[in-house]
Amino acid sequence: MSAQRAQFDTPLVFKSGAVLPRYELVYETYGKLNADKSNAILICHALSGHHHVAGHYANAPKDTGWWDNMVGPGKPINTDKFFVIGLNNLGGCHGSTGPSSIDPETGRQYGASFPVITVEDWVESQARLADRLGIRQFAAVVGGSLGGMQALQWSLAFPERVRHVLAIASAPRLTAQNIAFNDVARNAILTDPDFHGGDFYHHSVVPTRGLRLARMLGHITYLSDDAMADKFGRELRAEQFNYGYEVEFQIESYLRYQGDKFASYFDANTYLLMTKALDYFDPSHDFGGDMNQAFARAKADFLVVSFSTDWRFSPQRSREIVRPLLHNHRNVSYAEIDSSHGHDSFLMEQPQYMDVMRAYLDNVAREVAA
Repeated sequence: MSAQRAQFDTPLVFKSGAVLPRYELVYETYGKLNADKSNAILICHALSGHHHVAGHYANAPKDTGWWDNMVGPGKPINTDKFFVIGLNNLGGCHGSTGPSSIDPETGRQYGASFPVITVEDWVESQARLADRLGIRQFAAVVGGSLGGMQALQWSLAFPERVRHVLAIASAPRLTAQNIAFNDVARNAILTDPDFHGGDFYHHSVVPTRGLRLARMLGHITYLSDDAMADKFGRELRAEQFNYGYEVEFQIESYLRYQGDKFASYFDANTYLLMTKALDYFDPSHDFGGDMNQAFARAKADFLVVSFSTDWRFSPQRSREIVRPLLHNHRNVSYAEIDSSHGHDSFLMEQPQYMDVMRAYLDNVAREVAA
């Protein structure tokens, strides 16, 4: 297994009006494309995801794909039956062209000059990759969280090119609360003295403090109260209070560890871009807020999955996807999974969740084989 690169020299016009003259997408594939290229599944990643979806590299056996419990031989997204594509989105920091890439026009990293990107821009670039691979229609487009938004956008931008959409722990648009969380996280980065307006690369520094705080805040919203209580409770690192501001509770230690780890490998500008793409996504924007009109273009069949303790993308948000699809007479399956893991549930190996995914995708596989 190894990552592949696709170079595109046709300019991409962003929704903002900005133009990227040329770019690269890094992707991985799993399984075998059948003769008529009808068994392809696209995996769209969430905020901190990337192209390495499943398995591990020969030289890095511990570097397991982020959705390895879902994708692989005999797994719910069965690579014995499907040809699966995972890619790192434009603006990312895992190989595809993004703010940390070298701008061929200047010979310097893009930094702050990299255009603000939207879910619509990502889907357009993904469609170009599908063209490059000769795939005219996906058997399914699958994603969790921000990836689910991309899957929904596929059904709207290219309704003839996707037969099934699986949107997991997602939403048709963010609530004001979610936008607020994203803004606080971005401000942690923007106000870090080492950010330098997004051009910190040229100063040989990283806005570690801002990234660390952004991730700590985000991580709190990905977990449920029950999950944090079960895992950490009010457990202290020592046997008594220190009456100070250093780490005392285990939950504090965990959050700081996660923040430090994230800041060591993730790009601050990419974090800003990804959260803004989340904020901007709203298919109803051009229809006066009418989601029924927005989803009238969709032709795919849908599986929508939510999780009981996910308060960042609650079941109510998933039902806001289901209702306009039913209004437009689409075939929709909906599952609300009882889970204690909060928003992170879509990454967990939970029997009911796995069974739902497997059952739906087995039907897709039979449809492909027919």
